[in-house]
Amino acid sequence: MRFNFVTLFPNIIKGYFSDSILHRAIESNLIELHYFNPRDYSTNRHNKVDDAIVGGGAGMLMSMQPLVDTIKDIKKNDPKTRVIVLTPVAKRFIQADAKRLAKVDSVTLVCGRYEGFDERFIENYVDEVLSIGDFILTGGELAAMTLCDAIARNVDGVLGNSDSLVEESFENSLLEAPSFTKPNIYEEKAVVSEFLKGNHSKIASTKLNLALCKTNYFRPDIFCKVKVGHEK
Repeated sequence: MRFNFVTLFPNIIKGYFSDSILHRAIESNLIELHYFNPRDYSTNRHNKVDDAIVGGGAGMLMSMQPLVDTIKDIKKNDPKTRVIVLTPVAKRFIQADAKRLAKVDSVTLVCGRYEGFDERFIENYVDEVLSIGDFILTGGELAAMTLCDAIARNVDGVLGNSDSLVEESFENSLLEAPSFTKPNIYEEKAVVSEFLKGNHSKIASTKLNLALCKTNYFRPDIFCKVKVGHEK
C-alpha cells in the first residue's frame, strides 16, 4: 500500500518510520511512503505557500496554487489515490476508518499548517476530511502519522501475527480487556485467577465481562452503543 504525505516538514514524519514494525513493513515492500512538499511547487519567487485570509482574520491560510499543483503531480503517477485532509473541522477518525482505508491501494494525507486550508481546495481536490480529536495541533503531521500507523497495521502482512488485531480495542465496539504477563503475583498483586485455569471458554467469557466493565468505566459513550448481546 502506498502513502503520500503532503507536508511542509517531511523530516518530522520520516523519523517515525525509521524503526520497529512499520520500518520492517517498508523494507518488505508491504507499504511505501512518499513525500511531497508544496513549497517545491510554489510559483512565488520566494516559494511562499501562505496568504492572508479574505475578509480578515488572525493568521494565514495555505495558498491554493502550491497545494493544487502538488495534488495534480501526485495524481499523474497515482491517479486513484484517496486524498485526505487532516483537520479538526471534520469527522472523527476511528478504527473502522483504519480498516476501511487499509483496503485501498493508495492514500494521500495532506498536512495543514497556519490556519488551515482554503475551502475551495477541500471541495475540489479532497475525497474526505478526518480529525483525530477535538484539539488543535501546530500542524497536521502528527495526525497524518497517526492515520498512517493505524491504517498500515491493518494491511495484510504488516503485523507478524494477524490474530493480534482480533482482540484489540474497538473490535466489537469494546475496549480491550486487561492483559497480564509473568510473574503471576507481583508486589502482592495477582493475575485474574480465571486466566490461570486453562479453560479457554471461561477465559473468553471473563475477558468479555472485563472488556464490558472497562468500556463502561472509561468510555460510557461507546458502552451505551454496545449491543445487548454482549451483556452477561
